[in-house]
Amino acid sequence: MEQDADGGAGRHDRIGDLVATFLAHLGVERGLSGNTLSNYRRDLDRYRGYLAGRGITDPAAITEAVVGGFPAQLSAGDPGHPPLAASSVARAVVAVRSFHRFAAREGLIGADPAADVHPPSTGRHLPKALTVAQVEALLAAPDRDTPVGLRDAALLELLYGTGARVSEVVRLDVDDLTAVLRALADGPAALRLFGKGSKERLVPFGSYAARAVEAWLVRGRPAMASRGGGDPALLLNSRGTRLSRQSAWEVIRRAADGAGLEVEISPHTLRHSYATHLLDGGADVRVVQELLGHASVTTTQIYTLVTVDHLREVYAESHPRAR
Repeated sequence: MEQDADGGAGRHDRIGDLVATFLAHLGVERGLSGNTLSNYRRDLDRYRGYLAGRGITDPAAITEAVVGGFPAQLSAGDPGHPPLAASSVARAVVAVRSFHRFAAREGLIGADPAADVHPPSTGRHLPKALTVAQVEALLAAPDRDTPVGLRDAALLELLYGTGARVSEVVRLDVDDLTAVLRALADGPAALRLFGKGSKERLVPFGSYAARAVEAWLVRGRPAMASRGGGDPALLLNSRGTRLSRQSAWEVIRRAADGAGLEVEISPHTLRHSYATHLLDGGADVRVVQELLGHASVTTTQIYTLVTVDHLREVYAESHPRAR
């Protein structure tokens, strides 16, 4: 007779099986990235713990009231978990809603108990963008006379020059860039990036990023590559292996410190600045949507609010009748 992890007989973790099936669907059929899958798994593991704490092991016993109590617990916290911010609660509720919708659609459960449970409002948070002067100071911070500085400069120029996510840049291999650099000799070139869900897009590749990458490949990367085992990654760490997202984030923070920037910096800061500066320069929001790889223009339009705020500030400071 089958036993569960606690030694009980005749019981089976049907909810766990459903979660595993759902995660496999997200990874295989929808092609979500490893980071996104990890977020889903973490949120659904906490949901399973919430259900187990109420003695619920059968999916048929999950009601709308049960699902509705989950965000309240996340906001309040419990002995094993601190309270979550509204944005994190909203993300977890979205994961639970997606899970139940999938299970109902596939006929794995009856009615969807989460259909009318909605994530809490998180308000509208405008992305933080640097000024052009701040970006220039950030890009000038690395010491381009050292291999580490050449790598850091290449990373920063790629992030700001293409609007790529940090994860997209650290995923690049040398071969991805050598072809682009060769193409630049004959005119404008584009870099191929793979975003969320392995969605491919092409972004223009400018001369500043090209020069920084060439300098890194010629004068910096060989020294770091000699410490590793022939990793094909474009950006390497001190061991000669692929630079991680976490290490790339440290590079950005170190450059911000070196530039004396007393502003909030996040892994997306240069991406936000790229989008904001394009719009400030007159770029169409649909073009910026394609460059950023947003599935919906609604996501991109939040940057237009940033530029409107900037216009208000300029007006308030510059117009004699503004005050």
